[in-house]
Formats: sequence, C-alpha cells, structure tokens
Amino acid sequence: MARSTDSWDESDVRIRPNKKGSRPRTKDRPSHDDAVTGRIITVDRGRYTAVVAEGTDEERTVIAARARELRRNPVVAGDFVSLVGNVSGEPDTLARLVKIQDRRTLLRRSADDTDPIERAVVANADQLVVVVAAANPEPRTGFIDRALVAAYDAGIEPLLLITKADIKDPAELLANYRHLDLPVIISKTADAFASGIDARSDDGLSARLDGPAVAELHGYLDGRVTVMLGHSGVGKSTMVNALTGAERATGGVNAVTGRGRHTSSSALALKVTDAPAGSWIIDTPGIRSFGLAHVDPDRILRSFPDLAPGTEDCERGCKHDATAVNCGVDAWVQAGHAGPSGPARLASLRRLLGTDPRQEAQETKELGTVS
Repeated sequence: MARSTDSWDESDVRIRPNKKGSRPRTKDRPSHDDAVTGRIITVDRGRYTAVVAEGTDEERTVIAARARELRRNPVVAGDFVSLVGNVSGEPDTLARLVKIQDRRTLLRRSADDTDPIERAVVANADQLVVVVAAANPEPRTGFIDRALVAAYDAGIEPLLLITKADIKDPAELLANYRHLDLPVIISKTADAFASGIDARSDDGLSARLDGPAVAELHGYLDGRVTVMLGHSGVGKSTMVNALTGAERATGGVNAVTGRGRHTSSSALALKVTDAPAGSWIIDTPGIRSFGLAHVDPDRILRSFPDLAPGTEDCERGCKHDATAVNCGVDAWVQAGHAGPSGPARLASLRRLLGTDPRQEAQETKELGTVS
C-alpha cells in the first residue's frame, strides 16, 4: 500500500544525482529537530505565509519557501508545516518549509468530473459554509450538492448560508434539503436599512447582510476552522469582512451574464474577531466548477441520505445512474419517501453519478425552471 504523501518531509525523498554534477557526499538528511510549526494562511507565487507560535505573546507571521524536495507536494491554506532557517518573521527574511504535517481533513476538488487530477483546496478545516444567493445570481442546486458531497467526503460538517433573501423567498431552494441534517442561515434585511452590512450589487439589488444572520453564523465559528465557498457575487467576501474585520474586495453581478465578478484570487485564512483562539475563516476564490472525479460513487450516494435507503431494493451491481434498470431508488422516490423534492434530488444525484460534465452544466437546476 502506497504511503500517504501528507506525512512526507524532505528526508523521505531520494534525489537522483545530476549527471552533469557530482553525487551527494552523504545520504544523511537533517532531522530538523529545531523546526517550528506554523499554520499556512495563504499561498502566493511560491511563497507561503504561516502563523507561528499562534495564541502566544510570540505569535508572528513568517514567509517561507518550500524545500526543493517537496515541490511536487501541494501546500494549501490550513496546512500545518515545519519551518527551519530564519523564522523570526522580520522584514525581508525567508524561512524554509521542510515538512507538511499530517492533515485531519482535506477538502479536494477536480477541474471537472473527467479530470483524474485532484486539487487540494483547504486542509484541516472543521466545517464548510456553502454561500449562495436567493437571486442575482440565481442559486444552482447542482453546485450546492457538489459542495455537500465534497464536505461529507472530507469529513467536514457543512452549513448553508443564503444571502439576498430580501430579493427572493428561498423556500423553493430550501425544499430540496429539508430531509438533510443541514444547518441553514438566511440573511434577510427585515427592517430595510436600519441595520446590517451593505453589499449592494452594481445593478442596485440589495445584498445586505443583516445583523442577526452575522451573529448566528458567528456562533458556529468559535474555536473552529471554517471554509467559505461560493460563486462570485453572492456576498461571501462581504460576510468574511463582517466576521473578521478584513477588507477583502467585494463585487457585484454582471447584468448580462448573471455571474459575479471574481474579487479574490487566492485562499486566505483570517482570524474571527471576538472569538476564542483557533477560530479561523478561510475565504476561497469564487469557484464556478467543482468536479468530483476523486470521489467514489458509493460515497456520492451516501451524501444523499434521503435517497440512500431506496438502494436496499436494487438489483446486485446497480449503479443507480440514469442507465440503471429497476433501480430501487426510483420506486423509493415514486412512493414519496423522499418528499416533494425527491424527483429533483434524484435527478441531481444522477447528474453527479454521470460522466459527461457538459450535460451536468446544461441540466443544473436553477430555481424557477424545470430540471
């Protein structure tokens, strides 16, 4: 069985000698017993920013370069790493990243459902907040389902945050998830402009975040590492700013395409204000595709607990996809066991179990249309 690369350090890597140079004088590698541990908070063009001595009087930010032997091992926001060299954090200093420590969780995605290469998004997260707008841009259940599958697969607890609920009632969207143990927070400006945080889109439609929604979400963040995931233009960065005091750029929605403008280009971990030590939000760039090629079909099915019981009546070897014959899930849904949203949920499951991402892109359900 192949060894996980998560625990590799530079002493585990064999370096082939350069044919044009001399062989290494020794095979011994330094043990780096003096290495310090840092939490990666962002990655930018080959430079890794880490927080060292977190929660102490000596807490500081250190910039590091990855050891050459680790160049094929991805380092992402949330990773705990071992650093050597100049770890003072003083200006114009550079430490050396020599080990990626074991990860508790790893949120992954692929470019699409046919891409065999998985991409690490965030490490060591406790929960995933999926941010969607009730309108402008229209919410897509396909994206939410994909994010939920990725969260369950990674062992991360999901939470759904709906913004712009003062534009459109999200009841139809929520009907798809009423059978799931999924916390939901709705941001709605109940008292017009008396309170809240303005995130108005360029077309004038309100994307305000009301105070109660911010406070409710804050309660889920204490002592935890939280990933914020959502399309551009849904108010994700605005919520991050409200919870952390940061000044992440915010943007509106293109009136022609209905899509948001990308305002963040890299994942960034930020401390939650007025929260215990270890409370972090990792803001991710606006993601428009979330492939699940790395997730086993059985694990995808387990992410639909409202449908999974129907498989008990399936024939042996049933794949539960659109080509399945006498699939027990069909009878389960037709009998109403999955509720009124059962047909739509089954269609979403089968899109995720399919192999053609173009079909999924065309058929992804938008609220107010037929899936």
